[in-house]
Amino acid sequence: MKKSFLQSLGPGLLFAGAAIGVSHLVQSTRAGAEFGFGLIWALLLVHLFKYPFFQFGPRYAAATGETLLDGYRKLGKGVLIAYYILNFGTMFTIQAAVTIVTAGLASQLFGFTNDLVLWSTILMFISVIFLVVGKYKLLDNLMKYIIIILTISTIIAVCVALFSTKDTFDVTQIIPSGAVELTFLIAFLGWMPAPLDVSIWHSIWSVEKDKTTVIKTKRKDAIFDFNVGYIGTLCLGICFLLLGAFVMYKSGESFSNKGDVFASQLINLYTENLGNFSHIFIAIASFTTMFSTTITTMDASPRAMNRTTKLLINKDLKFGYWFWIIFLFTGTFLILKYFMDNMGLLVKIATILSFLTAPFYAILNFKLITGRYTPKKHQPGIYLRILSIVGIIFLIGFSIWFLTSISNFSL
Repeated sequence: MKKSFLQSLGPGLLFAGAAIGVSHLVQSTRAGAEFGFGLIWALLLVHLFKYPFFQFGPRYAAATGETLLDGYRKLGKGVLIAYYILNFGTMFTIQAAVTIVTAGLASQLFGFTNDLVLWSTILMFISVIFLVVGKYKLLDNLMKYIIIILTISTIIAVCVALFSTKDTFDVTQIIPSGAVELTFLIAFLGWMPAPLDVSIWHSIWSVEKDKTTVIKTKRKDAIFDFNVGYIGTLCLGICFLLLGAFVMYKSGESFSNKGDVFASQLINLYTENLGNFSHIFIAIASFTTMFSTTITTMDASPRAMNRTTKLLINKDLKFGYWFWIIFLFTGTFLILKYFMDNMGLLVKIATILSFLTAPFYAILNFKLITGRYTPKKHQPGIYLRILSIVGIIFLIGFSIWFLTSISNFSL
């Protein structure tokens, strides 16, 4: 029986759901608001140079039936330990960041309480219920409709903004120079379209899909599925940047670094500029953006930590996935309860760390997909290899440029 187009998609849309979050709603919109069209170059370049390393996740899973974490273990136990430490150090902050922004939007959209810790707890609880009841299959099916709603509402919002603006377009590209601007640029690149370790999540979801459907996914289908999701993240990244440029650029509005306050400012400013009728489109687009990320991160981090733990101790933990979900839920709740005022700083640290660790994941993924653990017929061709090498140089070069520039400003 031939699958429909939607049925043939899966992990690629989960990747999109995880990627289209803080990076798009907050970072892309802020990029448009503060630089106009000036950072489109950065958005396009980072998508181009990160592409191979994200693609290697589903490629490796299709070739071997294993996750990238299994491949990392073959490269050396030290590699897996390094990942374990990095992931453990950032998973709670990432979950807290995406959940608090989602909570702010839920408060704006549904409005029965302004208690963001309570909203965060409700949203995480709903996410856990989805994962407990439906497991991977429900997550897979749900994400297809969330991404469709998100795409339609975002495109409508962009069209409304485009036809409402009376300003002329200035497409001059900008290279940030000050310490604050440089820090924003690196944070923007760090989570655009997503941290590179999301390639690991993608490989896990790919393996999980094969278990659920009991059908081995072919490499060609896996890459097509990924490309659909990846192109979607690029298009929506541009949409949110355009929204920020059309509506907020040179508006004089001062934006808060707190995700929940930013979300409130975002919706209110759109409503003021585009009219009250646009409120529902902006609110739905924003909420579905963040809720999809909340669910997928709540699923992916526990899967990754459970798999890593199993590979390190050579023992299958029966309830390991549920242990990590509860652990992530509890840790995120404690951060939101007691460190809410420091969320802006924590997110900035997490986004910068994501960019600075990107070369680590890029090199590992490239080494794994071109090495002896991947069958030759599944290895990338010459053009993708060249793009990978250039991408690694770009990621390392940008990291060195940022670190030296910041140190110069400090001196």
